[in-house]
Amino acid sequence: MGFESWLERDRAMLLDHDRRVVGLVSRPFRVTWPGATRRISHTPDYFARLEDGSGLVVDVRPADRVGPEDAVKFSATEAICQEMGWWSFALVYEPDPVEMANVRWLSEYRHPRNRVGDVAKRLMDTFDDPRLLMDGVEAVGDPLSVLPTLYHLLWCGDLRLDLSVPLGDGAVIGHAAVRHG
Repeated sequence: MGFESWLERDRAMLLDHDRRVVGLVSRPFRVTWPGATRRISHTPDYFARLEDGSGLVVDVRPADRVGPEDAVKFSATEAICQEMGWWSFALVYEPDPVEMANVRWLSEYRHPRNRVGDVAKRLMDTFDDPRLLMDGVEAVGDPLSVLPTLYHLLWCGDLRLDLSVPLGDGAVIGHAAVRHG
């Protein structure tokens, strides 16, 4: 995935972690329109395909670096997305540092090799009711062998925690959604 700054990298990681996102591409297209004295063009940072088939066009900027020319480009891009009807637009800034640290940590466990089938099932059962991270891990087995699967389940969104709170032994873990059957 291409990125032009650490901020864009972080936002790509957050989009990758978002369960609604099923596809992501950087610098997806360029829009061009006539300006007062010259043609104006803009290339958004990301396009995310969402699970419902809609699209999300994303521009990433530090909050203090959106000048008047940028604002015009972002506004025009948003208007184009609205015209498309099934696309939306988001201008995003710096993420919460705690959330970003948690997502960076969990991203290290995104590979399916970290999902050990029987451990994953036991973790899902153990966290049927929300409980403290380490209490649930120790109920399943040796933390050294259980934690990688737990972190993978958190990355995938099968289990959830409040990402605005530092990830640690006392984090409360629960199911992402109500399970049936």
